[in-house]
Amino acid sequence: MREIIFDTETTGLSPEQGDRIIEIGAVEMVNRFPTGKTYHQYLHPGDRPIHPDAQNVHGISIEDLEGKPSFEDVLDEFMEFFGEGQLIAHNAKFDMGFINAELKRVKRPAIENDRVIDTLVIARRKFPGARNSLDALCDRFGISNAHRTLHGALLDSELLADVYIELTGGRQAGFSLDHEPQAKVEREEEDTIATSQSRIRPRPLAARETETTKAAHAAFIESLGEQAIWKKWKS
Repeated sequence: MREIIFDTETTGLSPEQGDRIIEIGAVEMVNRFPTGKTYHQYLHPGDRPIHPDAQNVHGISIEDLEGKPSFEDVLDEFMEFFGEGQLIAHNAKFDMGFINAELKRVKRPAIENDRVIDTLVIARRKFPGARNSLDALCDRFGISNAHRTLHGALLDSELLADVYIELTGGRQAGFSLDHEPQAKVEREEEDTIATSQSRIRPRPLAARETETTKAAHAAFIESLGEQAIWKKWKS
């Protein structure tokens, strides 16, 4: 199972009012293990200025973005990295609002909500009433974020990957190499992003039982004696 943990930094808070993405970071995981593959890109927002409050959060100035590509310039490589994987973000409604606004500008179809898992929704359900910011979750799970003095899309994606593993069962969850996401699709009452996605196996798994194992099992049951309870269930 391929999952992409991602984050964005932006010029402001409202894609509807023209704010733009200025940084994208993403980390690839397969079967809940980071593969080491990442995607990171700074983007020039055109004529959209960076709001001072946003700059105080991520520290990126318009001067830092001189000569950087536009979203349209990197669209194909960005979409190739995302591929068909499950997408995971913290407060995903915010990030997906910006990504889909950028896709709309270049006349590309939006990414459907059912591809996206929101770790903030998961955390709020798991720890109701608690602080569930990325920093708070790092503290709760003992994940070091001492090097995070400002928000950064790739750094936050790397931290979120560790947080997501803990939110979904810890490191041991990754040992199930044929793990499939939970079939039940959870949704907020509002217009939210699905926290999980049901998937249908394209074909049934091959039977693991062979004639040899059947014979060995039958022989074992016979060796238990006539009073063995397993006699009642022997096929």
